[in-house]
Amino acid sequence: MINMKCLVTGFDPFGGEAINPALEAVKLLPEEINGAKIVKLEIPTVFGKSAEVVQAKIEEIQPDVVLNIGQAGGRFAISPERVAINVDDARIPDNEGNQPVDEAIQPQGQPAYFSQLPIKAMVAAMKEAGIPAVVSNTAGTFVCNHIMYQVQYMIDTKYPTLKGGFIHVPFIPEQVVDKPGQPAMSLQDIAKGLEAAIGAIVDYQEKEDIKAIGGAIH
Repeated sequence: MINMKCLVTGFDPFGGEAINPALEAVKLLPEEINGAKIVKLEIPTVFGKSAEVVQAKIEEIQPDVVLNIGQAGGRFAISPERVAINVDDARIPDNEGNQPVDEAIQPQGQPAYFSQLPIKAMVAAMKEAGIPAVVSNTAGTFVCNHIMYQVQYMIDTKYPTLKGGFIHVPFIPEQVVDKPGQPAMSLQDIAKGLEAAIGAIVDYQEKEDIKAIGGAIH
C-alpha cells in the first residue's frame, strides 16, 4: 500500500491562447495513480504569484511530490524537464503584464537546480503507453522555468524531503488550426502520457532513475 501524495499543477491559458492543454490534461487525471493520491491545482501564468499559490498548497497538503505541467507550443512530444535555471527572461508578458528581462529568480539561489524526478523512467513509461516522449534539457526562461526553479528553491531551502519536477506538453489540435506546420497531440493522449509519467514517479519513489540514452546534440 503506497502512502504518497502528489501535487500536480497546470497553468491557466496565456499568450493569447483560449485554452492551456497543461491545465486541461491535469483535470483529466484520475484521483489516484498506482496507489498515490493526486491533488490537482490550477496556477496563474504569472511570475512570483505562481510560486506563492504552489507554496500555499504545499503548506496545506504536505505532498511528497510536486509536478508542474506547462504548455510548450512547437514540441512534438511530452517532455520531462531535467533542469531549471535561475533567470527570468520573458519574451512576452505574463498574464498580469510582467515582463522581467535577465533577472535572477532567487538572488540567493543556486545557478540551476536539477529535477529529483526519474525523468528517464518517465519517458520510458510514456513510450510504453504509446505516447511520444523525450527528455528536455531546457525549460525556457518564462513562467514554466520560473515555477520549476521556485519549487526547487523551496526544496533546497525549506522542504528537504520533497521531490519536484516539470513536464512540458504540446499544443492540442484546436490550437494549431491557424498555425500551419505546428505539431499537436490530442488532449486524451497528453493525459494518458501524464498518467504514465506519474506512475513512473510513484514506482521509482525509492529507486534510482534508469540509465538510458536521453541526451541531445543541441
